[in-house]
Amino acid sequence: MSKTILCYGDSNTYGYNPLNGLRYSKETRWTGCLQELLGEEFSIIEEGCNGRTAVFEDPEEGWKNGYDYLKPCLNSHKPVDIVILMLGSNDLKTTFAATAKEIADGVEILVDTIKTFTAEKQGFEPVIILLSPPEIGEGICASPFHYAFDESSVLRSKELPEEYRQVVKRKGCIFCKTSEYIKPSQADSLHLMPEEHKKLANVLKEIIIQI
Repeated sequence: MSKTILCYGDSNTYGYNPLNGLRYSKETRWTGCLQELLGEEFSIIEEGCNGRTAVFEDPEEGWKNGYDYLKPCLNSHKPVDIVILMLGSNDLKTTFAATAKEIADGVEILVDTIKTFTAEKQGFEPVIILLSPPEIGEGICASPFHYAFDESSVLRSKELPEEYRQVVKRKGCIFCKTSEYIKPSQADSLHLMPEEHKKLANVLKEIIIQI
């Protein structure tokens, strides 16, 4: 019986292409690359949504709150053996004015929810791999997304990994600092080019094999 891996994230899990605003092919997205690397013993579930936050309510698109959809998502795909959680980039938007610690606190709520909800609904907790998102690029002010992010977003994105590391210590998850392996495109300073998707998939493959 294959193991189910739920990939819960934002546009970089969805596979947003920074060159044209469309979606990469399944074979290009890191989730698809990971499926190819792991083979039939694993079933990769893609749950990426453009603009998804951890817990903040977007004033224009409130349905992108990651907390609201988490329980229905977990219940739809149960039993879930591993959850790969990569959120936080959109929480860096200036509209939320959130510190790195506040963003990590929101992610910790998601981690707690995954643990308690799956324990109740499927009888066991999945392994949680918490990824700090890629750092926002220095060119964000010239990006098509400059209206939502600024220089402070860049600085706070660099602070996220240490705050996420503290969440992992408290909650017993597995941590991956993605900025050690991947970087955003020069096109928009936010989204990944195809080669970065491949790199991320290879890193996650090694983590999952060790599990």
